[in-house]
Amino acid sequence: MPRRGSDERPARPEPRTEAERRAAEVRARRSPRKPIDPSLERERIESRETEQWIDEGSVRAEAIAATSRAAGGAGGGRRPVEVDPEVVAEIHSAAADPRRATRLAERLTAASGALDRERFDDARRMVAPVVKEMPFLAAGHEINGLAAYRLGLWRNAAQSLELARQIRVDPAILPVLADCYRAMKRWSNVDEVWREIRELSPPHDVMAEGRIVAAGALADQGDLKGAVALMRQAQKPPKKLREHHLRQWYVLADLLDRAGDTVGAARLFRDIAAADGDFADVRDRLRALGR
Repeated sequence: MPRRGSDERPARPEPRTEAERRAAEVRARRSPRKPIDPSLERERIESRETEQWIDEGSVRAEAIAATSRAAGGAGGGRRPVEVDPEVVAEIHSAAADPRRATRLAERLTAASGALDRERFDDARRMVAPVVKEMPFLAAGHEINGLAAYRLGLWRNAAQSLELARQIRVDPAILPVLADCYRAMKRWSNVDEVWREIRELSPPHDVMAEGRIVAAGALADQGDLKGAVALMRQAQKPPKKLREHHLRQWYVLADLLDRAGDTVGAARLFRDIAAADGDFADVRDRLRALGR
């Protein structure tokens, strides 16, 4: 079972931070989809200590690989947060000084680049003025949240990604948000985000990432049968095999192995090896199963 560090703190009551108050005002004017979950921790001073979460199984490792596309890891290359004309126009319309607006747009672009280069602390530092002055920009909260996620700051990441979610729903960040909640053992929140992913019918790779995290959460709670059932939905061979299919097969094979179905696990590991013999540790897994 996963476990976390001992720095757990209770949720802080009002008042919220200035950025959150300003974001709430913007959301109120725009008739938001729903209010921010009041159970989210409101941390005014962010802890710089990484919150430890250890999982002895392979589902967690594959969840990291699955979410790396959205989070900027080497496994997939995060879709860059582009400062497109609409975002630039929004920044300029909100800023009193055009020069300051230009500077904030430049900082947003620089922070996105730092995130892509895995300079996570730099990304958070660069985007901080944007988040403070432009709390209605989803892109700023996304960068801040994704960087915090890669640093293992689950609470901070969840808070920022939730703010982005309230402003503009981007399916690509939802698996990362679900993984944050999984780290904090907030199972009902994982279920909620996974349900939203399914309702949005996102691209297949995003759906795969969400499914892997949701199955991992079930396995964390000891429900291997439920995790296997969830991952079996992705077992059917696709017309064109892609990496996210192999990741899902690997997670299912690992779950079957843990559940005692070594024959089924070996069959899937062989399918993975036939498609990509260098995928993860598939050869070692087959040797361990005597196949």
